[in-house]
Amino acid sequence: MTYQYVDVSREGPLTIVTINRPEAHNALNAAAQLELQDVFNDYAADDSQWVAIITGAGAKAFCAGHDLKQQASGGGFATPPTGFGGLASRFDLNKPVIAAVNGVAMGGGFEIVLACDIVVASQNALFALPEPRVGIAALAGGMQRLPRIIGLQRAMGMLLTGRRVSAQEGHALGFVTKVTDGDVLDAARRWAGEILACSPMSIRATKEATHRGLTISVQDGMEAEWDYPMMKALLASEDFVEGPKAFAEKRAPNWLGR
Repeated sequence: MTYQYVDVSREGPLTIVTINRPEAHNALNAAAQLELQDVFNDYAADDSQWVAIITGAGAKAFCAGHDLKQQASGGGFATPPTGFGGLASRFDLNKPVIAAVNGVAMGGGFEIVLACDIVVASQNALFALPEPRVGIAALAGGMQRLPRIIGLQRAMGMLLTGRRVSAQEGHALGFVTKVTDGDVLDAARRWAGEILACSPMSIRATKEATHRGLTISVQDGMEAEWDYPMMKALLASEDFVEGPKAFAEKRAPNWLGR
């Protein structure tokens, strides 16, 4: 499918999503929001796609957040049901998403990053939740996810000031997985390759159990994870047989994702 504001490519089981509004620092207007929702709907539903990367077009910005010019001109502030960028409120997505942050990630753009599983950032990446500076609030998950990732006091230092944080500081704080001085998309592809070397059934079961476990005790999480849908699917899958078989035969596994 052809989109106006989003480019989508596939490299085998890898989906690469590029926000393509570089003239607006990849800020999302209403149409771009709906396109991203459609893209991630397709990714979630397509059994042949196992990992996704999201990045921004150009060298300056990953995503500058909500298109404030659209809001100022009466265009509204609506986001799709799946959240900002079609991702921030997609709580049932058990497939992994990697953020390849190639520049500025502000407001909703940072909240897209926080909704991803792995964050690879270029040296020039900058992160902030500056919503209070323009009279709004980080309602796309920033106020909920950031304290859980980096702790309350450090999160409040960003949330209550809107200050900008470098990629290096983001790594030290804990919301950036890796900072690269090379091509950030290539670095993200390498992370995707590491994931693709694993069983996609195992990956989905792991993501589901990990996220569900964040709100309960370790004991409750360990007891409950056997009953989670993705874990049941893993234990009944062909991959569950193929992994040990390939290990015993000293060969690379042939993952089927079923």
